[in-house]
Amino acid sequence: MPELCPSGFVEDIEDVVKPGSDPVSVPTRNLVVPRIKRSNKDIAKATGDSFLPGTHKIYVKTWGCAHNSSDSEYMAGQLAAKGYSIVEDASSADLWLLNSCTVKNPAEDHFRGAIDSGLRQGKKVVAAGCVSQATPNVEYLKGLSVVGVQQTDRIVEVVEETLKGNSVRLLGSKKDGRRKAGGAALTLPKIRRNPLVEIIAINTGCLNHCTYCKTKHARGDLGSYSIEELVARAKQAFQEGVREIWLTSEDTGAYGRDIGETLPDLLREMVAVVPEGCMLRLGMTNPPYILDYLEDMAEILSHPRVYSFLHVPVQSGSDPVLAEMKREYTAAQFRTVIDFLRKAVPGITIATDIICGFPTETEEDFEETMALVREYRFPSLFINQFYPRPGTPAAKMKRIPTHVVKERTKRLSELFQSYQTYDGRVGQRQAVLVTEVAHDKKHLVGHNKFYEQVLLPMNEDYMGQSVDVVITSAGKHFMHCEVLALGSSMDKTLPRPLPKGQVSGVQSDAPTQHCLRDVRLVCRSWSGHWQWTASVFIALVSAFLAYVCTRRGVTL
Repeated sequence: MPELCPSGFVEDIEDVVKPGSDPVSVPTRNLVVPRIKRSNKDIAKATGDSFLPGTHKIYVKTWGCAHNSSDSEYMAGQLAAKGYSIVEDASSADLWLLNSCTVKNPAEDHFRGAIDSGLRQGKKVVAAGCVSQATPNVEYLKGLSVVGVQQTDRIVEVVEETLKGNSVRLLGSKKDGRRKAGGAALTLPKIRRNPLVEIIAINTGCLNHCTYCKTKHARGDLGSYSIEELVARAKQAFQEGVREIWLTSEDTGAYGRDIGETLPDLLREMVAVVPEGCMLRLGMTNPPYILDYLEDMAEILSHPRVYSFLHVPVQSGSDPVLAEMKREYTAAQFRTVIDFLRKAVPGITIATDIICGFPTETEEDFEETMALVREYRFPSLFINQFYPRPGTPAAKMKRIPTHVVKERTKRLSELFQSYQTYDGRVGQRQAVLVTEVAHDKKHLVGHNKFYEQVLLPMNEDYMGQSVDVVITSAGKHFMHCEVLALGSSMDKTLPRPLPKGQVSGVQSDAPTQHCLRDVRLVCRSWSGHWQWTASVFIALVSAFLAYVCTRRGVTL
């Protein structure tokens, strides 16, 4: 496949879409009726024949979880497949697509700040993600176009209406018959942030009603994709050079309970299509659901092509606090999960989350949480201060004084920083899968079987490869190593990954599309009153070139 997006930018992706085989448009739209507000602003700039679809630059910014990242990848892919250029320089963009997170106040504050910044710079703005879905009528979203978390397959419509000066809001949910569906089709075009990593959301929503959580207001009840859809997406990813798949959702452990399947059912099917040398990583699961199949999960997490890693958020070590959070498990049940997995999967990495300062948390409650961390010495611990999210039951509870919340957060952070978990790895020989560049731009990042981070020297030959190393030193969150050799486990028939910025799922096999590229570029260089003339001219020339190329079988 030719490179479509050199240097990380997308241009002229519509040139590779087969005529009559549109991978972006949605054939059935009777489920959601868009609400369009027409504005007189900028009417002279972008109305009527002066607007040419696919000729603008789009900046995409994402906050939050891997599910949000996947949504952004799909939205960027659909826009690129329609000819829009996805750019990293926000100042050069015509429109900002902002994909929000509603878990914490700071994330929403940053989202709101980005909206204000974009509008001040005269940019068109489209609001997406969980904040936009959960609270579309907040003051700072008034007048903006909004696309809901299950309407990402219609992002092209929303963007084009916004560029014309209109305001569009699509907030409905997808249905599969009478039940809620997992979301937009997994076959849509996407642009992977990392060409070596495929993020697949296996379901949306959850079964819980946690009193502090705003995400439930956005993602709603559980909706799972079928195993067939998910396996097909994984196969396609590996055919496009992906080396690592992340399975994500608001709660992977709840997968399939709405369609008569289970998470182990899915994982067994997924593992069967993972090539040698590639890896599968499972995302966050809440304790209540994994309790039902601990033995199955231990077997799967022990598989050589599955990371022995699991993210199981506990939130508190106190049963009264867990009950008031409506977490639906006890501290003892959480311990059961950890104890079983650590025994059945030696070396497994368990990551967890803790909320400090929940409104009903007493000093005794907090000490129970501290004791839990001392006992298990989690190698990865996400510490969060309680934030009252509007509309949640916990937001109505009497809050603990801020200085107490900060003090507890500080104590827990100091406890976490007081111990090392990787010192015993020094001298060990390990195989690591290298998939990214470190933040310092001086190292590559690989992960061993336990999804522990190993830093390697910069060498492009290592990227996307399994590399044999020996650990030379260890820090709190990573290890340094000496490279021994490229590993022998990688499937030699695997294709090279797509170039960064190239659209997944779009094939370039129609010569007529290549024939039109230069003509479209000429058309894009014209502006103002000449655009109507250009539109007529391009239609005539395109028809002629398509005819000639088809007759001669020419590929330019």
